[in-house]
Amino acid sequence: MALVAHFYNPRRNEYNPRQRETRDYQGEETSMQASKHHPLRSRVAVVIALLFSALLALGATGVGAQEQKKQEGKPMPPSRNEIFEGEVNAPDFPSGAEWLNTEKPISLRDLRGKIVLLDFWTYCCINCMHIIPDLKKLEAKYGNQLVVIGVHSAKFQNEKGTDQIRQAILRYEIEHPVINDKDFEVWQSYTARAWPTLILINPKGKIVGSHSGEGIYDIFDNVIGQMATYFRAKNELVETPVNFKLEKFAAPPSLLAYPGKVLADEKSNRLFVSDSNHNRILITSLDGAVQDVIGDGAIGVKDGAFAEAEFNHPQGVALDGDVLYICDTENHLIRRADLKARTVETIAGTGQQARRFNQEGVGKQVALNSPWDALVHDGKLYIAMAGPHQLWVLDLKTLAAKPYAGSGRENHVDGELLESALAQPSGLTTDGKSLFFADSEISSIRAASLPPGNVVSTVVGKGLFDFGDVDGKGDDVRLQHPLGVVYVNGKLYVADTYNHKIKELDIQKRESRTFAGTRERGVKDGDRKQSQFNEPAGISATSKALFVADTNNHLIRRIELDSGKVSTVELKGLETLTKQMVRKFRGRVVEIAKQQIAPGAGSITLSFALPAGYKYNQGAPFYLAYKTANDKAVKIKETAQNFTEPKFPLDIPVEALAGEGAATVDAVIYFCNDEKDKVCLVDSVRVNIPLEVKDGAPKQAKVEVAAKAKGVNN
Repeated sequence: MALVAHFYNPRRNEYNPRQRETRDYQGEETSMQASKHHPLRSRVAVVIALLFSALLALGATGVGAQEQKKQEGKPMPPSRNEIFEGEVNAPDFPSGAEWLNTEKPISLRDLRGKIVLLDFWTYCCINCMHIIPDLKKLEAKYGNQLVVIGVHSAKFQNEKGTDQIRQAILRYEIEHPVINDKDFEVWQSYTARAWPTLILINPKGKIVGSHSGEGIYDIFDNVIGQMATYFRAKNELVETPVNFKLEKFAAPPSLLAYPGKVLADEKSNRLFVSDSNHNRILITSLDGAVQDVIGDGAIGVKDGAFAEAEFNHPQGVALDGDVLYICDTENHLIRRADLKARTVETIAGTGQQARRFNQEGVGKQVALNSPWDALVHDGKLYIAMAGPHQLWVLDLKTLAAKPYAGSGRENHVDGELLESALAQPSGLTTDGKSLFFADSEISSIRAASLPPGNVVSTVVGKGLFDFGDVDGKGDDVRLQHPLGVVYVNGKLYVADTYNHKIKELDIQKRESRTFAGTRERGVKDGDRKQSQFNEPAGISATSKALFVADTNNHLIRRIELDSGKVSTVELKGLETLTKQMVRKFRGRVVEIAKQQIAPGAGSITLSFALPAGYKYNQGAPFYLAYKTANDKAVKIKETAQNFTEPKFPLDIPVEALAGEGAATVDAVIYFCNDEKDKVCLVDSVRVNIPLEVKDGAPKQAKVEVAAKAKGVNN
């Protein structure tokens, strides 16, 4: 895509919008004039007072260069101070809009004294995903000076829902306020043209500049740093941090966390699950018995043994005998897991996002860009490379990697492999003759010939803004941002993600029909025509059943191909998972009020209050570990135990001596609702219990902790 930005024009002595072609990855433009889905018109003519390239040039040339231009009679760009002061008031947010990651609506007036950065995004967009790490770095560096506000202006109909945006915030781990700009009011008032677009506002509420596209950190780091210095010197910068009530505080951990992909292998009776937001891969039997876990759950990039390896939101996996290839998506790597040796190694990628099209290279010397899915065929790993809108091929002997299909232009164009245009391919399968892929941003299922073929064609789908939920034939078919596809028994089955359905496609007839799901998001087993899903993103198959990564429900679902019965795969035997969760504790922390206990032998009686309609999951690997911080006051024999038959309340023996101390209890508990839905949750919690030894107090300190389930499947 072309970069859409605002550049200073010295000939006219003003800032005018223009486009410049670039070979770097940028943003997704809305094509406002041409698209019937985005007939946007600017309500406010926003004059941009700065373009960052001009500011950077000022920083390099200094005042002396300006004076020279003045003496030569040449038009002068504004000074840095004039740029920072701005000219136009930033339009405030509309009243009545829904907000997330904050307990109340926000006005720009509330943020006077802060540097404000607006991020216009839509959660389907790979370019928007790519700038999230940069935004997090800016927020960390300028935590006392900067407030980022996400403006979610949805591309797809499904993305307009506040609950769906909430799920995206949790999935992407966003920690700044977000306004649901579902009617494009904020978008129009700032004349945004592309996803992502960023608008910088100074502490006085005036617009300073804009930028569209990726690669934002260096640009904004430079400008925000200089702005902070300038307004601090004027005593106009408020440097007390602002805290917001984040969505993550109301979302307890679940057994799976936004599983992105699933791979079923009938021959070995194994299921591989990308537990994406737990940064690991689960290996289970086809009926859900957990056999192994790859990754310790921490975000990172580390090779080694399964229990120590680290990933960053992995997605697709591909099996080749006893080797599993993993798309380590947000690390921009391909990892190789040896299932016998139980080790992980990186085989392709530098660990940095590729910034240019059509580069190729070998192994860890070639940069990749958001590998999303993969499959092995004839000694090669084919990769759905979502970031550059291409399919890639990696030779598994030489590790040479290069583009296989797609020019890098984001569009819907059939033709020769490298002359075609794709749009964020995110799912991959094969019949042995062609690669079929879910081309998500154009809501299409397409085919790329395997050698010796050389053609990309379309099975169903049409263009960047042609989407919906329409079964039928040929060009009349409409999907909505499909992320997964699998070939089985001569047909394609599609995870039609934003329609919350599974579709069945006849390839030759180009015919589509709904196979499972009602279009209503939810979680419901039983007859496939009445079943419900919530943004299913991954799909795989045996000869008898489909397996679906039901992403926003945090579940794996099974659909029998013959009967159409839908069921939830119950994961069993998670001892390894549980130990890893506690070894690097990342659960929530509960602080209990001070408890009094009598001197001598006694106990802490611990119980958990489950939500209404839930019960303990018998057979699950519950875990408890407890200790004290000061043995001089209260002694507890430090203990860790796994058990599968929970008997709460649980008595923890203590010996009370004198004075004040504290006990810490780490617990992982499992609980499920009724058998109909089989929604199972896991709560990882650390309970801090201050204790005071006092004559006349009870021998037991009674502690009850509420297990959290609110919001998990909303």
